[in-house]
Amino acid sequence: MILLLALSFHAHAQTLFDDEKKIAAWLQENKVPAVGIGIIRDGKLKQVKVYGELQKGVAAPYDTIFNVASLTKPVVVILTLKLVSEGKWKLDEPLATYWVDPDIAGDPRHATLTTRHVLSHQTGFLNWRWLDESKKLIFHADPGTKFGYSGEGFEYLRKALEQKFGKPLAELSEQYVFGPAGMRDTQHAWSERTDESRFARWHDKEGKHAYPDHRTDANAADDLLTTVEDYGRFGAYVLGGAGLSEAVFNDMVKVQSTMRPKVFMGLGWEIHKDFPNGEYALIHSGSDQGVNAVLILLPKSKQGLLVITNSDAGFMLYEKLVVESLDLGKELMARAKS
Repeated sequence: MILLLALSFHAHAQTLFDDEKKIAAWLQENKVPAVGIGIIRDGKLKQVKVYGELQKGVAAPYDTIFNVASLTKPVVVILTLKLVSEGKWKLDEPLATYWVDPDIAGDPRHATLTTRHVLSHQTGFLNWRWLDESKKLIFHADPGTKFGYSGEGFEYLRKALEQKFGKPLAELSEQYVFGPAGMRDTQHAWSERTDESRFARWHDKEGKHAYPDHRTDANAADDLLTTVEDYGRFGAYVLGGAGLSEAVFNDMVKVQSTMRPKVFMGLGWEIHKDFPNGEYALIHSGSDQGVNAVLILLPKSKQGLLVITNSDAGFMLYEKLVVESLDLGKELMARAKS
């Protein structure tokens, strides 16, 4: 069984990631300027590769800074669950104890909204309030009754955490996640210490720099700035338990709701089950204008794959990488499209 689990990566995966001509051809074919790849084996970040260019004639360096969009959320998940593990925060305590958004203050359902609802995307909110005709935060379902992906939920949680602990998100993340995981080159937002010369700007499907880069306000759901090495270390940190108690870790990987057939939601992670030898996958992706990224973790075999691109077309590239490198890749991508 152990030998079988050790083969979760295709035998030729390392050759694939070292094949600069093949990766370069895929970049050109999909008009993706740059891609970063992190390989986790035996619970440790074993390989970091960055291909492509930051601009014409300027190669993307090993420590390229990427915006990873919604890959921000797993950081906030681990931050929150570490607080739960230390007895400083409760999953099922109403968030209204610390924060009530003015838009829903008159709706009694605000008193039932909890951290568990936020992390399992069962808040009843749309992804963003501006998607509602009213442009206000509104419950579209009772909390805890229905899956609905929501960045607003994570922002709601951020405000509650900041009220409770009297510290901004950036400081809490540094204390509970960035520091312990060894993420020395990661920030929640653009600042004076951001090295613009290493930043992978956002591009459209035609390969053109088309979107604004600078987001200066920390957001719990979006816009984390990081490197492949840093976020790869984060993936390894999660596989190693992330400093969570056993009970909290088990709660994190327990099915909380159903997203679609064969795809479930735990606390902050997509859960894909029913693979050989009891293997399961924890997945989170990030997608914004000019950004496509994915982190896949295999907890049983302590392996993971991180792919980050700076393009609207990045999904096409990371799909190829996932399918060609992971034994489970083809099925995982099929489920992602289901």
